[in-house]
Amino acid sequence: MAVPKKRLTRTRRNNRRSHHALKKINLILCPKCNESKLAHTICPNCGTYNNEQIIEFGKKDKKDIKNK
Repeated sequence: MAVPKKRLTRTRRNNRRSHHALKKINLILCPKCNESKLAHTICPNCGTYNNEQIIEFGKKDKKDIKNK
């Protein structure tokens, strides 16, 4: 079994792990509703992308709310 002859320095050890750092999430504000969202994705709040309505959220009737 291979055994290292000398102990690795902190610099060499940490340089090997330099790509383990967490990356920042790229959040932007939606131009329509001003909620934060991931870049290049549909806004989960209003359903728009690139100023176009992609997802239509259904409006609940007052009758449905009272029955539940």
